[in-house]
This record gives sequence, C-alpha cells and structure tokens, in this order.
Amino acid sequence: MATLLIFLGLGLLAIEVAVLGFSVMILFFIGLGCLATGLLMLTGLIPASLAGALLGTGILSLLAAVGLWKPLKRMQDSTQKKAVTSDLIGYEFNLDSAISADQPGEVQFSGIAWQVVTDTQLDAGSRVKVIATDVGKLTVAPA
Repeated sequence: MATLLIFLGLGLLAIEVAVLGFSVMILFFIGLGCLATGLLMLTGLIPASLAGALLGTGILSLLAAVGLWKPLKRMQDSTQKKAVTSDLIGYEFNLDSAISADQPGEVQFSGIAWQVVTDTQLDAGSRVKVIATDVGKLTVAPA
C-alpha cells in the first residue's frame, strides 16, 4: 500500500507539473498527500490499510493545501517585466526627415509605418541606429 501511494503521488505531481503546467494545483496537493502518506506508512506511523491511506491522504492533502496555497498562488501570479528584444535593434538607416525629441518622424519598414523617436536633434539624411523598440515605435540614436 505504501509503495502504491508513493508512486501515485509521484505520478500526480508529474501530471500537475509536466502536463498541466502547475495551473490547477489540486493534483499537486493530492500528490503531496499521497507521497507523504506512503512515506509515513513505510515508517509505521500510519497503518498500512485502506482506511489509513484514505484518511492520511485526505488530511495531509488538506494540510498541504492550507499551508502552500498562498505562497504558490503568489508565485503563480508574479510576473517579470523584461525589456523587449527585437531583431530591429542595431538596424541602421538614413532618416527621410529631420527629427527631434519634440518632433518624431516616420519610416516605412517591412510594410509598416514606424514612428521614429530620439532624444537629440537629427537632420534629414542622417545615418541612425535603432536602440530600442516598442509597439509601432523605433527609438534611434546617431550611428
């Protein structure tokens, strides 16, 4: 019975993490309960019976859920803000019109009209390099 619970617990943990991507968490708690119950049965602290297995798994799953719900939910909800990376960063081109911090320009690239912004004054025909991208916007600096 103990070995069966250990394998069942490991299987449920694997399904939760590998298949469901740790999105449901119920199988995670039940898996922890099965695993802990199986290990406690091996040590003799819980009787190796069906009643012991059901009661131990239920109680330990509930304890795992109560103890781990908030930290796991916080981990699941946390997001990391990362800078956008793009193949356009480092791309060089010549400006069609003069641009400045107050007056952005525009460039056609790959069928899209991109707004071109900078923090310095750049004349028409200047060679510039893309240093950052955003949705529909290229930030440039002199090349």
